[in-house]
Amino acid sequence: MRLVAIMIFLIMLTTSLAGCTGDNNELNLANDRIDELEAQAASDDMLYQKLMNDFTNQSILINQLQNNCCTFDDMYDAMQEGYDMGLADSNQVSTLDTIIDRGYMNCGVKTSQYGMGYQDASTGAYSGLDIEYCRAIAAAIGLNPEEDINYVLATGSNRFDLLAYGDIDVLIRTTTWTASRDAGLNADFSGINFYDGQGILVRSDFITATDAGNSAYELDGANICVGIGTTTEGNLQDWFFTSGISFNTVGVSSSSEGIANFIDGSCDAFTGDMSAMVAHKHRIDSDDSMNGVDIWIAQEALSKEPLSAATRDYDSDWNEIVSWVWYAMVTAEEMGISSTNYGSADTSDPSVDRLLYSNLGLGTDANPLNYTWMQDVLGVVGNYGEAYDRAFCDGSYDGVSGSDAMTGCLISRSGTYNALVSEGGLQYSPPMR
Repeated sequence: MRLVAIMIFLIMLTTSLAGCTGDNNELNLANDRIDELEAQAASDDMLYQKLMNDFTNQSILINQLQNNCCTFDDMYDAMQEGYDMGLADSNQVSTLDTIIDRGYMNCGVKTSQYGMGYQDASTGAYSGLDIEYCRAIAAAIGLNPEEDINYVLATGSNRFDLLAYGDIDVLIRTTTWTASRDAGLNADFSGINFYDGQGILVRSDFITATDAGNSAYELDGANICVGIGTTTEGNLQDWFFTSGISFNTVGVSSSSEGIANFIDGSCDAFTGDMSAMVAHKHRIDSDDSMNGVDIWIAQEALSKEPLSAATRDYDSDWNEIVSWVWYAMVTAEEMGISSTNYGSADTSDPSVDRLLYSNLGLGTDANPLNYTWMQDVLGVVGNYGEAYDRAFCDGSYDGVSGSDAMTGCLISRSGTYNALVSEGGLQYSPPMR
């Protein structure tokens, strides 16, 4: 979009430059205004930054001012008019149309967090709640989830770059929805698929759970591993500063590096999403990689971590699909519709009929969702409860009996924010109508 805007601006600017004069004050103002416009454009579209690296538009404009080609007001009016016209005239291709033309979807995920995004080292198979979400989206848009998803490893440091530059179509990778990310990282967030909080995993040879009272308040002086460039890092600093506790940060580039440092004793504690800490403890307890050293999880949640999928800015048709696929999975569980009973659901109920036989206006003119898209989602992943059960529990949940009926759970849903609102949780959908 910005490419078109700047090209139109340059054409208009060239036309407006004849017969004008400029001075040093105007030149200084020009620098300020141009910098401001550049910052605005760059925050909206990283393609603009690529363009700036090649065209050095500011130098062109300043040189023309220095040669007394035009006044600042004339120059700036041309700039703004061209910029606005470019935005209005440019047509952004929906990611949905790009995916359908390509024939597969690139989904940015984790590969090392059991329960959320995990790849089995021996089979290569992917599992977890984020993976279920990717599969549901693929089914909704008519792809084969077994063959037409390309899972792309998205790290804490490169995930938003992968999204901005089109290397992934959607980011579903335990990513916390924050104000600054929403406003400044070229991303739009979608439905919250997991309400998490930040936890701390602790080695008992630093301090035992009993001596600490299961509390992070007793971790004074600890070496704590934390992911570089994550919200986790900032939360850690804020919580310990507010609590008056000193600690030493050990920055790591990935979860696997952090847990390796934790296991070999380079870190006394490791912090991240509570769901990740539970998964790490489960694995370590199972393989005895700590050589008999007990580990425990502090009882405090250091932050709110609403985990959400993200798409690129100004891609509303695609973002709406990503959002409403999740909401539809929640709605299905609210209605008692699952992977096993949707074929016999009572469609005399208008709400059920809309869920199972309407595209609700989702999609693009070229690629509207089919009218049975939600049946395709249910056939592949089921409702939200079924997806959660496969991710964190033993996979035996019937999809309709409620969180208390889930068994063998690594992270129980019962009594948590991730329960349906009817069970006292936060998971519920806007109306599907």
